Amino acid sequence: MSATLKLYNTLIREKTAFQPIDADNVRVYVCGPTVYDFAHIGNARPVIVFDVLFRLLRHVYGDAHVTYARNITDVDDKINARALRDFPHLPLNDGIHAVTEKTAKQFHEDVAALGCLEPTVEPRATDNIAQMIEIIEKLIGNGHAYVAQGEVLFDTKSMTDYGQLSKRPLDEQQAGVRIAVDAHKKNPGDFVLWKLSSHNEPGWESPWGRGRPGWHIECSAMSGRYLGEVFDIHGGGLDLIFPHHENEIAQSRCAHGTEVMANVWMHNGFVQVEGRKMSKSDGNFVTINQLLATQDFGARQWPGEVLRLAMLMTHYREPIDFSIKRLEEAERLIAKWPAVEIADAAPCPIVIDALADDLNTVAAVQRLHALAQEANADATLLPMFAASAALLGILPKKTEVDEALAGAVDALVAMRLEMLKAKNFAEADKIRDELSAKGIQLKDGKDAATGERVTTWEVKR
Repeated sequence: MSATLKLYNTLIREKTAFQPIDADNVRVYVCGPTVYDFAHIGNARPVIVFDVLFRLLRHVYGDAHVTYARNITDVDDKINARALRDFPHLPLNDGIHAVTEKTAKQFHEDVAALGCLEPTVEPRATDNIAQMIEIIEKLIGNGHAYVAQGEVLFDTKSMTDYGQLSKRPLDEQQAGVRIAVDAHKKNPGDFVLWKLSSHNEPGWESPWGRGRPGWHIECSAMSGRYLGEVFDIHGGGLDLIFPHHENEIAQSRCAHGTEVMANVWMHNGFVQVEGRKMSKSDGNFVTINQLLATQDFGARQWPGEVLRLAMLMTHYREPIDFSIKRLEEAERLIAKWPAVEIADAAPCPIVIDALADDLNTVAAVQRLHALAQEANADATLLPMFAASAALLGILPKKTEVDEALAGAVDALVAMRLEMLKAKNFAEADKIRDELSAKGIQLKDGKDAATGERVTTWEVKR
């Protein structure tokens, strides 16, 4: 790679050169889905953005030298409510497992259709309860947490530099909360690490009684277990900066006595739908699955590579307006790209340099499109195009065609070439139009060695 990898760090509000703690094991953690329902397109954005980062880091440091952890939150009040509704006959902990198994499976299918690689590890919150309890015990032991009315809470005033990530003063961090609810807290901004579970809520045994974890402690436990007390990059959506990521930092640093939790914090911008905030009440709540598998958005289905490109046509830190117009624009671009397979070739240096500049996918896509046009005219560029497209996770796939159809098309293409040689252009055009009506696109060119006319064909996507 010719350029230095630079990333915007939310913690310091600057774009700086990336220096991994250990180049043999670059470690990335990204907050994954809470699997109580189908993932929406707002959930899709961080999955796609950090998949590109994962691909870039693997290109720079090697596939075996990058560890990407993306968790699944499988215990949560919304999950509890869904389990009670859908599986009232099951024991409480089994009920939430039934809910999350179904929705996690759908999430995996949806993001695979978006061209996303599987993370290196995908920990689940319920598999890391012991690690959460261990961190909470450390926080109580070193004076950063306390027990009150059955809950364990983090004492925000025990951390002198609490609020570094969000840059929010302590006295502004819980405005509007009812005093009656928080009467047991030492400070309004204190947050729950462990809470007691009632008889109709799932729970686990702990030193403070049967209960369940607070949301923030889950990611501290999982990132610490799989990446270490301090790791390279922590990512997620802009909406997670406060309180989730702020509180992750507080828990992890105070439990482990470290200066930082992660060296670089990256956050993607918000997603709107047709110019409005996504909301079920407004009728513009769109799931990934609806876009892929139904005809609810624009009265049609959208291929996964089109959805992915539509996301990457805006810089990850900028807000994005997800619209039918944007999807159509992405589809038009891809339609002009050659259908290729993954090639053992080097990606275009300009594409790499664009991604190395804080994941500038806008510039990378622009260069990829130009390279596609060049490759259409010069087949020797196809491997570079394929490798560059794969780096972005957008690889127009060759459509599988059965042998009988392929033979019939080849025969018609050969017949058309004979018609052209005989200057019978009307019949040649008729064959071309018949094939086009069946979704077969012809491309005429010249053999580089002989100069004779040659025709290739492909099934239009």
